[in-house]
Amino acid sequence: MNFSRSFNNWRKYRQTVTELGRMSNRELHDLGIDRSDIHRVAREASAR
Repeated sequence: MNFSRSFNNWRKYRQTVTELGRMSNRELHDLGIDRSDIHRVAREASAR
């Protein structure tokens, strides 16, 4: 994997963690995500 792709994956991961982290527990629950799942969801999103 080249540097550019790795960097873009990292940025997508960080953006997802930030956006989900700003949500309330209620908003996360509505999406079917527990606060403890944020990093897992972000890893899955950045791998796509």
